Amino acid sequence: MTKYAYSATDPAGEAVSGVLKAVDREAAAVELYERGLRNISVAEKKSLLRAELTAPRVKREQVMHLSRQLGAFIRAGLPLLDAVRTLGAEAGNSTVRRMMAEIEDGLRAGDRLSDCVDRHPKIFPEFYREILRSAELTGKLDTVLDQLAKYLERDLEAKRKVKAALVYPAVIAVMSLVTVVVLATFVLPRFKSFFASLDAELPLPTRMLLGITDFFTDWWWAVLSGGGALLAIVLALVRTESGRHARDRLLLVTPSLGHAIRFAMVERFCRILSSMVGAGVSLPEALRVSTASLGNRVFLRALVPVGEALLEGEGLARPLAGTGLFPSTAAQMIRVGEDTGTLDTQLEVTASYYEGELDYRLKKLTALFEPAVIVVMGLIVGFVAIALVSAMYGVFGQVHV
Repeated sequence: MTKYAYSATDPAGEAVSGVLKAVDREAAAVELYERGLRNISVAEKKSLLRAELTAPRVKREQVMHLSRQLGAFIRAGLPLLDAVRTLGAEAGNSTVRRMMAEIEDGLRAGDRLSDCVDRHPKIFPEFYREILRSAELTGKLDTVLDQLAKYLERDLEAKRKVKAALVYPAVIAVMSLVTVVVLATFVLPRFKSFFASLDAELPLPTRMLLGITDFFTDWWWAVLSGGGALLAIVLALVRTESGRHARDRLLLVTPSLGHAIRFAMVERFCRILSSMVGAGVSLPEALRVSTASLGNRVFLRALVPVGEALLEGEGLARPLAGTGLFPSTAAQMIRVGEDTGTLDTQLEVTASYYEGELDYRLKKLTALFEPAVIVVMGLIVGFVAIALVSAMYGVFGQVHV
């Protein structure tokens, strides 16, 4: 038997709360209902030993699986309330179980699924909630849940590609840095004592390396303090609106990287806008939510006039092209969708096209980044090796003379 904390309304209309034991949450709710209580909310009461210090975060991947499973249950004819209860009972994440329990309580109270999901904005993004609300009005809940799951899966796959592209250069950089630190910390001090005992003149590369090592040895505290202060200043600036805009602008004008970021923004914008328009959301509202989902301050500012132009009847393609952020190909595809009345389809085609372009840009960026990291780290390690070897030859040559 498990303890459950509950809150409800008694027959007199007064709020009551308490704790009861039951086999599961549903049995607890049934027992309370038989007592004449209404507006019942039930949650598992955990002991101090089982209490969590921090609630586990719900990852976007878990939202994807929930969407897919919920859509499958609804398509199979399972009542929504039963589907939500089943998913909550099977969830391994306590935050998901708690969230699904709250959604179940909301559904029992007569709320719509979109209203229940709206109470969890940190888990479900705004575009997800808006699409879900439109799906309930059109009666396409199972289909739209599948579409949302597919979008989240594509979004996760794009992020995995970016992370995978950075793994190899990051490993090389870390290993090279460790090599340099070991040489400078353990090897060089012993060579320095050896050179000093021979009273020999060291070659220029060796003197430079020893000077750099001595500087960091004597002033490491100043270097760390200065680096920490600089990092704090940068973080403080990035927290401001102008700082975020400057950061995003700098990223967009960075060679190679800027094109990849731009294509990622275009793909995300078109994908979300297509999903929302296809679900029946009005175009101005879909444009607002799609814009807010980008997160890039340069795109956010540039797309504000697009919304205004849309309300004035100028359409979507021409204002988007006027921002200078959307390639002409994207604008032409969207214009075709507007002219033929297939805007959602053309937006999906555009998103798929730039998804392929983004994949190509990421591969190209990785192809440029990997050799650059290898060359830079090779030069550093090579300089250290040359300094040591030239010192050895120079000292032995002077000794023999």
